[in-house]
This record gives sequence, C-alpha cells and structure tokens, in this order.
Amino acid sequence: MSRNILLHPTLPSSTQLVLRRAGYETLDDLSNASAEALSKELGIDISDSQSIITASQRPPGPALSQSLASLISRSQSLACSYAAVNTALGGGLPRGHILEISGPPGSFKETLALDYTRIFVEANEEVIFIDTQNMTSLATIKKTFHNSSAAADYQDLVRYTHLHTLPDLMLFIHNLLSEIHAKTGLLVLNSISFPFLSHPDIQSSKRTALLEKIHQVFLQASALNNLTIITTSQMSTKLLNADGSPGNFETGAKAVMVPQLGSTYLPAGRSYRLAIVPESRTTGQDKVH
Repeated sequence: MSRNILLHPTLPSSTQLVLRRAGYETLDDLSNASAEALSKELGIDISDSQSIITASQRPPGPALSQSLASLISRSQSLACSYAAVNTALGGGLPRGHILEISGPPGSFKETLALDYTRIFVEANEEVIFIDTQNMTSLATIKKTFHNSSAAADYQDLVRYTHLHTLPDLMLFIHNLLSEIHAKTGLLVLNSISFPFLSHPDIQSSKRTALLEKIHQVFLQASALNNLTIITTSQMSTKLLNADGSPGNFETGAKAVMVPQLGSTYLPAGRSYRLAIVPESRTTGQDKVH
C-alpha cells in the first residue's frame, strides 16, 4: 500500500494540492495531526480537516476476494515477442506502468500494442482497446489471435471502442476508473495524439489542463488498480538552435522528431517512452527515454 498522499484515492486532488503546498508528502506526516490544528494551518473548515484525518487513517487495501497468487502474478513484468523491445525495457514491461510507443507512420507501433494485447488476453485478463484514428480494426485484432491459445475467447476479453474527438477522449478518461473491473489488466489508447491534432485551435493552457487530467487518471489507474497502460503516438518535428534551445524556421540549426503530446500526460517514475526509429523497411532502432 502506498503512503504517498498523491496516490490516495479518497482525497480530492484539490485537497492533495493544499497538503503538498503545506509540506505534507505522505499519510504518515498526518499521523500526529489533529483536525483542529490542521484546520488552522491550512485555513480550511474543521469538517474538511476531519475528513482528511479520517481518510488518512483508513487507507485502502486490496479487495479481500483477491487471492495472494493473483496479487503475485499481477506484479510481474511482461516480455513481448520482440527481444529488442524487452532489452530496451530492462527485461520487460512492469505491470501497473505506462508505455508510450511513438514513431513515424509505417513503424510497428500498433503491432507492438497488439502483441501486448495478446499477452494479457492469453493470461485471461481483460483489455480495453481504444482506437482514435481507425488504425486498428476488429479484423486486425482477430488476426492477432489467429494462432493464439485464446483464439476462441478473445472477443470476451477485449473491449474495443472507437473514439475520434477530443471531447469523447476526455469523457472516457473522466470515467476510466469506473471502467476498470477485477479482470482488467491493460488499457491500449491507440493514436492518443490524434484527437488533439483534430483541434488545432485549442488554447495552450486548455491543452495543458487536459494533459494534466490524463496524467492524474493514469497515475491513479496504474498505481491503485495495477492497470498497465499502453499509448501509441505519432511524431512531430521540433526545431532546435545550435545551442540546443528551442528554435524556429529562422533560427533553427537542426530538426528532431519527438512524440506529439510531449511528456506532460505521463506520470514520472511509472512511464516508459519507446521511440521507434525505422532505418529501412525491415530494420530500425528502438530507444527508451
């Protein structure tokens, strides 16, 4: 069980922020605090401070019906079918973590995401598969299980949905925690960057706020529900000056390819960023950041 205040599900994000600003990092920091003293220190109502104390004294644990064997099996790392990817990830993708797979069109982002989908389904775990750009169809998923031990059962374990607009994506993110069932092991968000590209006029502050919301939900889902999350993303061009600082078309000395959404939406310490760099039709590199 985590003692980190930011990972406690019953404390609202606004309350977590107030506590962090006051210097509280873990639930143990509240062990000797009284409701009266906390109310005075934080400038909040006594009823709110009492709720904080109560929440800190009743940390959540795993469901009583969840077996020890299940908890152990769901703590392992997962090795995919591609040795180079496993090596880049230090042996495999740890459960309850986030993997962003980025690369230009034609790279095997979707193929890799589908390989992890197969692994979870063959372990009799549910996968939520969200496609935002018509890059992966149900027919493609069916082909993934053609020679799989789960060929007869995969349709019962894969929840497949199309989401093409940014409002649809954010509504899904808002409701994600309630969509996680006992058997849900993996979420795949295919082309997560596409809904943002379809709204080029969105204000920078609004875009940042939406990415922060995704960050918060991803952190809760992975840390508290042990949900593994895989996103795929296109690349965009970033211009750099000779000294490495951000440039423009007039001052830029070189251009590099970077994931389109940046890193704001990825929780630090729980995320891997795998960039696929094709060199030819059959060769390339993978790099983890």
